[in-house]
Amino acid sequence: MTKIAWIGLGVMGYPMAGHLAKAGHEVTVFNRSASKSKAWVDEYGGASATTPAAAVEDAEIVFSCVGADDDLRGVTVGQDGAFAAMSSGGCYVDCTTTSANVARELAELLKDRQCHFLDAPVSGGQAGAENGQLTVMVGGDQSAFDHVAPVIDAFARKITRIGGVGSGQTAKMVNQLCIAGIVQGLAEGMALAKAADLNITAVMETIAEGAAGSWQMSNRWKTMDAGEYEFGFAVDWMRKDLGIALREVSRLGGTAPLAALVDQFYADVQHEGGGLWDTSSLLTRLLR
Repeated sequence: MTKIAWIGLGVMGYPMAGHLAKAGHEVTVFNRSASKSKAWVDEYGGASATTPAAAVEDAEIVFSCVGADDDLRGVTVGQDGAFAAMSSGGCYVDCTTTSANVARELAELLKDRQCHFLDAPVSGGQAGAENGQLTVMVGGDQSAFDHVAPVIDAFARKITRIGGVGSGQTAKMVNQLCIAGIVQGLAEGMALAKAADLNITAVMETIAEGAAGSWQMSNRWKTMDAGEYEFGFAVDWMRKDLGIALREVSRLGGTAPLAALVDQFYADVQHEGGGLWDTSSLLTRLLR
């Protein structure tokens, strides 16, 4: 059993922390809305704290899954932030999707406290979090990774150390760029099938077994066909992620024209009131 602090109980963090508790770890949670912390404790046991600093007292490993760079800075180095209360030798594992820069920035701050920082963004969406089947991309020191990986295993299907601090976040950028193109291609293909009055079930079940098959196709074509988008990974968050990735591409002197275009398509979905719709809602643009 490991003493763990978990900061952030959104649609991803809530079940991820739950898997740690079910694995037998002693978990103390913090969330900005205390009602969510109470609901989590009622469901999984453990304890809740009123500040990030209070949550991490005596914790061996601290996890966070919050919103974006500024949210992460707020819970780590802001008022009553986690870093001030971390014990020497502790490890901070951030599962938020952020910039690689903020990961490196925070890792440097923890060095003075002789603590480790791992950036560990995840892929697999809400369903992956609930089922404990996330893919975790980790950046940081090998020894810290070796120590934490067996704990992360409680909510993961695959855990890989990509390299040094920041490399996990950069790998997540690669992931999001790939997804953007795949979902847009799926939306265009389904729009054609609908316009041609094809049997959608026959088409999707057939091509999913061929070279066009993907996780997005297998898990989203039915809900896309039904026009159901009130679930999954929100468009607002995808645009945040794509913004991070596109800025990194630009910083490195490259271009990502397809992702930039799909980002604008997601802006169209937002303007339609779909900011909280699943990313597969790109199809709505093509069926007007």
